Amino acid sequence: MINIMDYPLLVLVLSFIVLSLSARIGVFIIVRWRKPEEDLREDLGVVLSASLTLLALIIGFSFAMAVSRYDQRKIYEEAEANAIGTAYVRADLLPAANAEKVRTLLRDYTEQRILFYTTRGEEQVRPIDARTARLQAELWSAVAVPALARPEPVIALAVSGMNDVLSSQGNTQAAWWNRIPTAAWSLMAAIAVCCNLLFGYSARNAKAGEALRLVLPFVVSIAFFLIADIDSPRGGLIRVNPQNLLSLLDGVK
Repeated sequence: MINIMDYPLLVLVLSFIVLSLSARIGVFIIVRWRKPEEDLREDLGVVLSASLTLLALIIGFSFAMAVSRYDQRKIYEEAEANAIGTAYVRADLLPAANAEKVRTLLRDYTEQRILFYTTRGEEQVRPIDARTARLQAELWSAVAVPALARPEPVIALAVSGMNDVLSSQGNTQAAWWNRIPTAAWSLMAAIAVCCNLLFGYSARNAKAGEALRLVLPFVVSIAFFLIADIDSPRGGLIRVNPQNLLSLLDGVK
């Protein structure tokens, strides 16, 4: 199922079109029916100001949610690199044959994790996830076999390090699935449409100020674009750069 929020530019265009039409509908109501009476304009201004304030608050909260999720993805990328680096060092605690196999698998595993961060399309990620799962099984087998043969505290350290590698990948995947809820987007869109309807309806002259009436839809659309861009792990311009994993790969080659 395609998630429109994974395409921030599309969110920008659609938001601007819908909100611009909403403002025009507000103007159309004035032309087709009647203008608000002067004694109602003050009340209309209060309602419009309150609605815009509510919209600004919800946009601010949503932006904070998107930023926190982006920071979480960055933290887990660093945690993954640290876990893989620790497991690579602890491989020396295993028998020589197993240690070499683990180090080779960890290098391949690191490359797959870098691809996970840098690949854009969900279809391209599926084979990466499959290879990652296969490598995880091989890594666990490579440390479990010597641990069962020689259940010593030193080897247990290598097993613990590998467990952290597998756990960190699960935490990363959960962070990438953690997005702004659809209900929050729907609420923002509904309030934005209402604000633009009121904005158009509050116009004193239906024929003047056409360009000015595009300012509010454009500003709100830019805000939606920025939130969607930060919240989208793959589709946005602002993405997590796996710099820690890249540095680790350079160090273990």
